[in-house]
Amino acid sequence: MPITLPTNLPAFDVLSREGVMVMSDTRAARQDIRQIRIGLLNLMPKKIQTENQFARLIGATPLQIDFRLIRMSEHQTRNTAAEHMEEFYRPFQEVKDEKFDGLIITGAPIEHLPFEEVTYWDELREVFEWTQTNVHSTFGVCWGGMAMIHHFHGVNKHLLDRKAFGCFRHRNLSPVSPYLRGFSDDVLIPVSRWTEMRQAEIDAVPGLVTLLGSDEVGPCLVEDPAHRALYIFNHFEYDSGTLKEEYDRDVASGKTINVPVNYYPDDDPTRQPTNRWRSHAHLLYGNWINEIYQTTPYDMARIGEPDPA
Repeated sequence: MPITLPTNLPAFDVLSREGVMVMSDTRAARQDIRQIRIGLLNLMPKKIQTENQFARLIGATPLQIDFRLIRMSEHQTRNTAAEHMEEFYRPFQEVKDEKFDGLIITGAPIEHLPFEEVTYWDELREVFEWTQTNVHSTFGVCWGGMAMIHHFHGVNKHLLDRKAFGCFRHRNLSPVSPYLRGFSDDVLIPVSRWTEMRQAEIDAVPGLVTLLGSDEVGPCLVEDPAHRALYIFNHFEYDSGTLKEEYDRDVASGKTINVPVNYYPDDDPTRQPTNRWRSHAHLLYGNWINEIYQTTPYDMARIGEPDPA
């Protein structure tokens, strides 16, 4: 939780520059406590696995989280029971008049397609625009992040000759970012994709800030302050065995697939993989929730309005 200090106290600026959680006393006096409403627009085929992964991360805070599951209105999933979808999910068209403190837009296994060829692209573009009036902070993950940065800034994804697959080291490029509070200088992150975003194209867009990046697999986490959004192209949310499940699936189906890099001990797929990213995953999503808590209006009707400050 943040420390409350007068804004004219020297420690306020010092701690702020160091990335410490600081809230002004006047701002704290205006803030009341209520549940934080987070939506999950789940585009993954394995809905339940994905729900669990994100709920685990955003639920590990002292704040009360109101977790809402959302689906595309017309797209029908083939991998999750219709009863589960009917009971727990609401189509976007039913929720678009509501306000959310945060929204996570997941990846989808359709990265080989141009964005405009995705069957629900038009509605997803509507979602992106809706976040600007009805969501305080949006987190686009993997393909979801690629699609959102493409929609708002025209940044393109590029097909790779070989799948980026495994656990890759990333550099902390912005240690004072509130989203990277508590992060090490060097972070291991699971990667599983056939496409990439290119740093030079992101750098060419004014206002975009790359927070995490890798010399091997490129930019990972990008902040877009103008759209109150984060885009992450890799998978902090993955469970310990998710990369193994993907590898075993492809091997069983006869697909050519490389052993995930730096994942199994000694890169031996007969051995049990170890999770070396869990703590940073909790840090990132906990920091995101904390930023939402500190900045979202208490009156949810005001979400999306210009900041009076």
